Amino acid sequence: MIEVRNLSKTLTSGSRRLEVLKGVNLTVRRGEALAVEGPSGSGKSTLLGLLAGFDSPTEGSIRIDGEEITGLDEDRMAVLRGRKIGFVFQSYNLIPTLTAKENVSLPLELLGDPGDPDRRALELLDSVGLGSRVSHYPAQLSGGEQQRVALARAFACRPTVLLADEPTGNLDSVTGQLVMDMLLDWNRSRGATLVIVTHDPALSRLAGRVVHLFDGRIVPGSGP
Repeated sequence: MIEVRNLSKTLTSGSRRLEVLKGVNLTVRRGEALAVEGPSGSGKSTLLGLLAGFDSPTEGSIRIDGEEITGLDEDRMAVLRGRKIGFVFQSYNLIPTLTAKENVSLPLELLGDPGDPDRRALELLDSVGLGSRVSHYPAQLSGGEQQRVALARAFACRPTVLLADEPTGNLDSVTGQLVMDMLLDWNRSRGATLVIVTHDPALSRLAGRVVHLFDGRIVPGSGP
């Protein structure tokens, strides 16, 4: 489902060059749950952002479900994300002026989903235990509730690839476990491919496979 070959990302500031990723090779099978573990600054979030098409690599290739994404313009990449990729951010990234229901239904409306976006949003919010909070704004929700809204939003377009960047990083252990359980349930019940970035070994162990990223490289032995 995901094929990464010789992926590099270099950031330049004036005369300074910072190699964030250095020739990363990685394959994630369809339906697999993969954890990418590593310390802060190892390049984990950069790798996930490249997989989502939020940024372009300096060198290398990324294929999602057989399609090369590194040459796509932003409009075509946005369509691909809408159809295949759900993304969960550590900081939730909800729109503060929209209710929980509106945050979840917005991706469907932008895609022109032929169904009923409002009804699907209500169903998803109910499935993550927020059926009574659909009219609340993000500021009226706890961190755990905001992340569950973000999960429902990521699930809205029925993604076949789910990318999660430290999704439990701002949560207490109990709420973090709940969020992780929801991600793994989507992976197992829908056959979706899950890639989760974390620095927490306890969460990594819940995934089917773990690779370790250090100093911009996959650690030998953790496998491509």
